[in-house]
Amino acid sequence: MTSNLTDSAPPPSGGADLERRDVANAHTPFPKGRVAAWAVTLLIAAYCAWSIARNDNFGWHVVGQYFFDPVVIDGLYVSLGLTVVAMAFGIVLGLLLAIARLSKDTLASSLASLYIWFFRGTPLLVQLIFWYNLSTLFPTLSIGIPFGPTFISWDTNSVISPMTAAIAGLALNEAAYMAEIIRGGLLSVDRGQFETAEAFGMTRIRALRRIIIPQAMRSIVPPTGNQLISMIKATSLVSVIAMADLLYSVQSIYNRTFEVIPMLLVAVIWYLLITSVLNIGQSYIERHYSRADRRSGATKPTKEDTPALVPAQEAGQ
Repeated sequence: MTSNLTDSAPPPSGGADLERRDVANAHTPFPKGRVAAWAVTLLIAAYCAWSIARNDNFGWHVVGQYFFDPVVIDGLYVSLGLTVVAMAFGIVLGLLLAIARLSKDTLASSLASLYIWFFRGTPLLVQLIFWYNLSTLFPTLSIGIPFGPTFISWDTNSVISPMTAAIAGLALNEAAYMAEIIRGGLLSVDRGQFETAEAFGMTRIRALRRIIIPQAMRSIVPPTGNQLISMIKATSLVSVIAMADLLYSVQSIYNRTFEVIPMLLVAVIWYLLITSVLNIGQSYIERHYSRADRRSGATKPTKEDTPALVPAQEAGQ
């Protein structure tokens, strides 16, 4: 009997005290590997920056001389203007194409799919060159009845200037990509929203404007920001059609001065500054549209949300 009591007795408290002391003295190990990786990375970055800054072949004095040159600034304004106009047309046309692509009308859906297939499947540079040389295919542009009389016509060279060719090429190409972005955003909205709107007697257009599109904006805005940044860089392609954008402006200068690398660095720095500002704006917009997710994940139930506990005596009654 005594033996059984001895076997079932609890162990001495010395082991528990030792475990408690081990937990109290526990600490996160020093991240030697991470610190070493940071040190090597910073050392390499500092060496690269020092080498570039000390290299006279970059012509940093020329970069500073022409960075705010009026020709460069005018080209910068042209690039920014092309971006704004082309994105505005691209978003509007992309919205119409996305709605047509989701339509139950076979003709509208097929035409939208054909448009997207063509403009996404051909290089933007080729499209710009085609628009610029449209007069070789169609010497005159006219409005009239097919196979019938012509009401009004224009000389193609008077209509398709480098500016109109650049806007048309950039906007039509951008519309194809924006159509897929908007279509993906619309598909992210639950199908029940459409059905509820139909049950309330809303037309499809009104349901899209009042219910579907506002909910889809959270999925549409971030990739649209990426497209805007891509558009800024894509405007450099219009230099091949003699459009005086930022790249064309620096090319016109280094064709005179033969300072190729410094003038290209001027364009590179301007592009980096613009895209950096746009990246900051995109991050702000993404945080704005993700507030609902953060609130839903971080909100704790309040007293109003939690049902009141009924005392046991009242429950028995």
